[in-house]
Amino acid sequence: MGGMRHCVLLVLLHLAFGLAFQVGTIRGNGHTEFQKKQINGNVHVARSNLAKYWPFSSSKHKVTKRDLGGDTCEALRGYGDRLINNTHMFGFYDLSGSVSLAWVGDGTGVVLALTTFQVPFFMFRFGQSKLYRSENYGKSFEDVTSLINNTFILTEFGIAIGPMNSGKVILTGDVSGSKGSRIFRSTNFGNAFTPVDLPFHPLSQIVYNPQNSDALLALSVTYDLWVSEDFGVTWKTIHDTVCRAKWGRDNTIFFSTSFNGSCIDEKGMLKLKRTTDYGRTIKTIASKIFSFLLEAKFVFASVMTGQGTLRMIHVSVDQGDTWNIAQLPPVGHEQFYSILAADDDVVFLHVDDLGDTNLGTLYVSDDRGTVYSKSLERHLYTSPGSATDFTNVTSLRGVYMTSVLAEDDSVQTVVSFDQGGEWTQLHIPENINCAFELDDPDQCTLHIHASYSTTLKLNVPMLPLSEPNAVGLILAHGSVGDSVSAMKPDVYVSDDGGYSWLLALEGPHHYAILDSGGLLVAVEHNPSLPIAQIKFSTDEGQCWHIYNFTTEPIYFTGLATEPGARSMNVSIWGYRETLISQYWVSVTIDFNQLLTRTCGKGDYIEWLAHSDDISDPNDGCMLGYKEKFLRMRKDSVCWNGRDYVVNKQPTPCTCTLDDFLCDFGYSRAENSSECVEQAELKGHALEFCLHGKKEQLLTRGYRKIPGDRCEGGVTPERTEVDLSQKCVSNLLDPQLQTGNSSSSVAIVVAVVAIMLLSVAGGVLFVKKYVCGGRFLVHRYSDLQNNAEANDIEGVDELDIQAVQAPKRDFHDDSDEDLLE
Repeated sequence: MGGMRHCVLLVLLHLAFGLAFQVGTIRGNGHTEFQKKQINGNVHVARSNLAKYWPFSSSKHKVTKRDLGGDTCEALRGYGDRLINNTHMFGFYDLSGSVSLAWVGDGTGVVLALTTFQVPFFMFRFGQSKLYRSENYGKSFEDVTSLINNTFILTEFGIAIGPMNSGKVILTGDVSGSKGSRIFRSTNFGNAFTPVDLPFHPLSQIVYNPQNSDALLALSVTYDLWVSEDFGVTWKTIHDTVCRAKWGRDNTIFFSTSFNGSCIDEKGMLKLKRTTDYGRTIKTIASKIFSFLLEAKFVFASVMTGQGTLRMIHVSVDQGDTWNIAQLPPVGHEQFYSILAADDDVVFLHVDDLGDTNLGTLYVSDDRGTVYSKSLERHLYTSPGSATDFTNVTSLRGVYMTSVLAEDDSVQTVVSFDQGGEWTQLHIPENINCAFELDDPDQCTLHIHASYSTTLKLNVPMLPLSEPNAVGLILAHGSVGDSVSAMKPDVYVSDDGGYSWLLALEGPHHYAILDSGGLLVAVEHNPSLPIAQIKFSTDEGQCWHIYNFTTEPIYFTGLATEPGARSMNVSIWGYRETLISQYWVSVTIDFNQLLTRTCGKGDYIEWLAHSDDISDPNDGCMLGYKEKFLRMRKDSVCWNGRDYVVNKQPTPCTCTLDDFLCDFGYSRAENSSECVEQAELKGHALEFCLHGKKEQLLTRGYRKIPGDRCEGGVTPERTEVDLSQKCVSNLLDPQLQTGNSSSSVAIVVAVVAIMLLSVAGGVLFVKKYVCGGRFLVHRYSDLQNNAEANDIEGVDELDIQAVQAPKRDFHDDSDEDLLE
C-alpha cells in the first residue's frame, strides 16, 4: 500500500495504561501493515446531469426489502460491562516506525507482529526489528525476537504465510556483508524458527506453491529463478534472466525470459516458458510477448502483432498448449489492457482508449475468454495510481460496481446485477433527501467512493467492503447527488447486494465485518485527532452502539481482523505521543461475550436474492436461476459462529432474452433487451480466430451469459462453421514449438503463403480488423507509462481491482493483493 514512511525515534518507556469505558447508541483481509503518517490533499470533482450525458436504463429488478424483526436498537442492552471485561491493551515499547501483522492459520488465534525501525545513511540502511507473537487473536503478545537471533527482518517483504492452514511461516532477513540473504522457517505456526542461508538475494517475497506449501519460488536481484522443494532447506536455480514468474495449477510454473538480459528494454520480445516438474524440463509456449497473467483457468498473454507497436491479447485454457486470439481491439504502446476480474466462467477486461482521456471500454468474455461483448463505455480508469473503481461485490452473485465519466468530467457510479449485461444507477437511500440540492431531484442518486477517490487523496479511508459469507452486505463510502462529491463522504450500507442503501454513519470511518455479517464495527477517521471510541452494529448497520475503550486516546492507524469475516475479535491499532516519544498500542476487543447465544433456527428468515416478492414464482431470476438464503433476522442478537455456512437453495429459471449477451458485432438499444446488429457491420460475415483456425460466426446476435443456468424458453440460434483455414498469429514461434526443422519450415511457408494470398485477394475486412475486433470501438487513455513506472505487473502491467486507500497501510492476509 502507498504512502510515505515516517520512522519515529522512540525512547523505551514503560507506562501504565488507564482504561475507562462508556456506552451509547446511534440510530441510523491477512497481512496488515500500519505506519505512522498523515493524509493530505483536496480536489474538486465536477457535477453534471447524469441523464444528459449518460442515459442508463432503469434496473429491471426490484428493490429488495427485508423484515427488520422489531426495534433493533433496543435488542441489545447492558453491553458495557461485558465489553469492559473483554478489552485487552498491549504496548510495544521499541524503536519502531511501522508494524506488520500476519494471521497464521484459520481459527488458530496466532498473530505475528513485526515492528521495524530504519534510518537511511548515505548508501546504507540502519535499523532494528522486533518480532512478537500472540496466541489469542492479539489480546497479548510475547517478544520472540530471540527465536530469529535478533536478525533484522526486511519490512518490504513482510511475513510470508503458507497456504492451506499449513502453519508454515517464512521471514526474510537482511544479513550485512553476505553473498545471500537469510530466511527463518517455521512449520509450527511461529512457535520456533530455523535459519537457512540463501545462495541469492531475493528481489521480492518468496512465494508458496498454492497446492504444496513445501514448494517455494523466488526471483533474485540478478533475475535468476530459484525453486525449493523442501520448504527452503535447499535451493536450485532453474533459469536466468527471468522477468516474472508465477505458480499455475498442478505445480506448474510460468515465467517470462529476456533475450538480452533486459526485462524493460525487451518488452514485446519476451518468451513465455513453462515447467511442470520444478525446472527439470522447460518448454517455451509463446514468444514476442509483452507480458502475461494467470487467473482462474486462463493464461493471458499480451503479444506483439508485428504491425508496429500494436499488440493483442491471446488466451489459453489448457495451460499454454494452445492459444486463441481474444476478439478485442489491438492497442499501441501508449495504451493497455487490464483484467479486472476473472473466474472459470467469465473475464472482465478493460481496453484503454487512444489518447489521454482516462477512459476505456469494459468488455465481458464468453467462458473461453476469447469472444468479448462490449459491456460499458466511458469506463473510468485513470493514471494517478492506475485507479479504477471497478468492484466485485462478493456478497451477492453477479453484482459489480464501477464508475463512468460524463462529458463534463464528472464521475458517476453505476452497478450491474447481471454480471455486466446491464448497468444502472444506484438508488438514493431512503433516509436521505437531496431534493434541495438539485434543480432536478430525479437526478439524485448514490455514488460510491472507490480507488479513484483515494488516488485523489479525498477523505476516503477505506474501499467498498463485502464478504462471500455475509450475504448481500456491502459497506462503502458514498455521497448523494448527481455525481461523486469531493465533500466529506458518509458510510452507506446495503443489505441486499446494492439494490437499496441506508445512510449508516456520518463522516468517513474505518470498518470491518465480523461473524459472517452478524457484527459490524467502525472507527471514525480523523488523522489529526486521537480516538477512544469504537462503534458496532448487530443489525447490519441500522443501529450503532458506541463503546469507549480507553481514557487515554490513541492516534488511530487501522482495524485488524482475521481474514474471512468469521472472527469475533477486532484489534484497534495506533500510537500514543508523549513529549519525547511515540509508541505503538494495540487494543483488542472480544465480542464473543457480547453475543453469548448461538443462533438457532428461529433466528433466521428465508430471503430470495434479486427479488422483492419471495412468493412470486417469476421473481428473483438472475443468471438463469434464483437463490433462496437463510439469513439472520436483524433483531436476533446471537452468534453465527465460526462454523456458519451460507445456506442457499438454487432453482433454475426459464430462459429469456435477459439470459443472453449481445453477440460479437451486436449491441442493445437503450431500454431494450433486443440485440441489434451494429450499423458498420451490417451485411458482413463475421469471422474470428479459434483453436488456430478461422471460424465463421453465424448468429442471431445473442450468446448465453457465462455461468447462466436457465433452462428451456427462448434459445436464439448461434453456430460456428469451420472454414479450415489457419489463422495468422505470431504468438507461437514454430522453431520453439517443435524439434522438427522441416516441419517448422513447412509451417512458416504455409503461413507466408496465406499472408500473401490475403494481400493479393485484397480482403479489406480481414486486413482492417486483424482476425478479431470486428466492430468499431472507442479506445482509451495513456495510463501504461504510470503503471510501468510503478512496476505493477500483469497483462500490460495493470492491477486487478482497486488499490487500498493511502492511509496507514492496510493489507489482507494474501501474498499479493493485485492480479499480476
